[in-house]
Amino acid sequence: MIQIIEGNRGKPFDRLIESMFADRKRLFVDLFGWDVPVVAGNLEIDQFDREGTVYVVAASPDGKHEASLRLMPSEGPHMLADLFPGLCPGGVPVGDATWESTRLCLPQRHGAARRKELRNALISAMVDFSLERGIERITGILPETFRKEVLSMGWLAEALGPPVRMAGGPVGAFAVHVRADTPDRLRWNGVYVDARADPDVRQPLVGQECLS
Repeated sequence: MIQIIEGNRGKPFDRLIESMFADRKRLFVDLFGWDVPVVAGNLEIDQFDREGTVYVVAASPDGKHEASLRLMPSEGPHMLADLFPGLCPGGVPVGDATWESTRLCLPQRHGAARRKELRNALISAMVDFSLERGIERITGILPETFRKEVLSMGWLAEALGPPVRMAGGPVGAFAVHVRADTPDRLRWNGVYVDARADPDVRQPLVGQECLS
């Protein structure tokens, strides 16, 4: 089940959100070796996990984190503008209809097939959320191998600059344009999951919850 969670940590999603931060620490710090903040020894939480941040979270039936990604409005603090502006030689795209997607977390305990299923469900929910909120463009930063995959999923997408070599390998910035036909474009490549057609994968984005 996909949950759209707006805001920072708080009730009633303490367990889900904390298990998300714990999975992020296991994946990004323990496995990938990222030099990012760790809170209380086991939670990966940085300066962008703040009020105004939106989390798209796949939750297990018992309310624990399975996979997630993070969305932030570009008119506030976000990674491209604050940490990696050099990835966009033409300037970092910003505006009230532009949001950034980061921290795609697909834990290694899931097999490859399940990780792909969860990835597709998260992307589908992100597109649905964007269409509902009037978000027209989503930017982000990815390892170059995955950026190429994202750019070829079928939606209107573009590289925002050449890949840049960093400690963990080359990374690059991208932008995808969200329009009414984006679900169909992604569906052609087997990426988009329609909740109405496959309700076991995720729920429609109703009853969205805000954290206090």
